[in-house]
Amino acid sequence: MSEYGYLTADVFTDQPFGGNPLAMFPEAKGLAAETMQRLAAEFNLSETVFVLPPGDPAHTARLRIFTPAVELPFAGHPTVGTALILAETGRLGAIDRRRDIVLEEGAGPVPVTIERDAAGRLKATLTSPVVPSRRPESFDAAQFAAAVGLDEAALEPGVPGAIFNVGVSFAILPVRPERLAAARLDLGLWRRHFADTPAQHFYLAALDDWALGRTARVRMFAPAMGVMEDPATGAAAAAFTGFLAAHQHPADGVARWILSQGAEIGRPSEIEISADIVGGTLKAARVGGTAVLMSRGSFDLPS
Repeated sequence: MSEYGYLTADVFTDQPFGGNPLAMFPEAKGLAAETMQRLAAEFNLSETVFVLPPGDPAHTARLRIFTPAVELPFAGHPTVGTALILAETGRLGAIDRRRDIVLEEGAGPVPVTIERDAAGRLKATLTSPVVPSRRPESFDAAQFAAAVGLDEAALEPGVPGAIFNVGVSFAILPVRPERLAAARLDLGLWRRHFADTPAQHFYLAALDDWALGRTARVRMFAPAMGVMEDPATGAAAAAFTGFLAAHQHPADGVARWILSQGAEIGRPSEIEISADIVGGTLKAARVGGTAVLMSRGSFDLPS
């Protein structure tokens, strides 16, 4: 038998029992992919991450990220969470004000900046390995709304939905703020109309001002990943950065937004996103937040 230790943290929150729980194995060398998937199913969290030696010695680590059902090429909450767990447990050495690291993922190298504020709290911000881009496929917005228990009157007029890709694709549907909390996934309709399409991951978003607003409430449903509703979704937040940049056309420089997610399922989360705009074009998307260490343990597994 071999012992493999793990830690858990609540990510995109500064309060225990908020945010999105994450399990992380800091020394996963020797684990087969099949075992990783089984461990992710055992935890049954949105994602479980396994830390391996990097392929490039200039990088910090290689990550393999699993939902209870599939392996992902990129995910934000495991990336931010892993960086903060490594920092909080001293695996990155002392961090006075700032540390820049690179984590290797299936979608490519992911730069992460870890910063310590005046109060001593650490925050991690990733740069998406893929610049968010709109996919050419469309979807039936009314059918999408019906699949989350809403009618066409719940849709935000004048703001059409779209599918954006960041290594993982998300179908983004703007809804009226007063209707967001009422959304409930209809698994039968999802299976019938969306399960085998690029629009299979649902991201609902509400802003009070779609032209200039800088705060949004969002929800994410991903049954294809084994996640009925996610408390905080970093990759989807990166995709939404692309959507917002395309819709709002911010001026050159850095545009910033704050997303609230998870309150409807009792896991309030806060995600910071930003877009680098150069010549009117989105050049980079960033996603950041904090985390709280919650537990440590180990598994005894067959060698």
